[in-house]
Amino acid sequence: MTAQEREYPGQPMIGVGGVVVQDGRALLVRRGSEPLRGQWSIPGGLLEVGETLENGVRRELLEETGLQVRVLELIGVYERIIPAEHSRPGPRFHFVILDYLCRAEGGTAAPGSDAAELAFVSEEELPRYILSDEVARVVRKALNSKR
Repeated sequence: MTAQEREYPGQPMIGVGGVVVQDGRALLVRRGSEPLRGQWSIPGGLLEVGETLENGVRRELLEETGLQVRVLELIGVYERIIPAEHSRPGPRFHFVILDYLCRAEGGTAAPGSDAAELAFVSEEELPRYILSDEVARVVRKALNSKR
């Protein structure tokens, strides 16, 4: 689904994301397309019809980061609602996002599909990246997980 098809939806869309933690660092992606082009975030995307949440996380992370992951646990659920531009009715974008803690099991980390850049980031480095409060909270929770 293109960004244009996601704009001004008739209902919220379900997104999935995966926080890959490796050596005390979390993997972030710089978004290469709308919404939020150029901003740092958790890798992920939209769930496809008939796809389980875990399969969606694995597919999206492989597409965006080149990593094969094991999905460990749900670590955050939040909404991202981006208001309409100009006087158009309804929100421009509305996502309900489920983020999961993941471990890399294969592949090589490299930006793909919607990712312009990747970075493994420690908790101390997070303030250098422009992250929404919700994304920062989920990343911190993943970094402090005992799994």
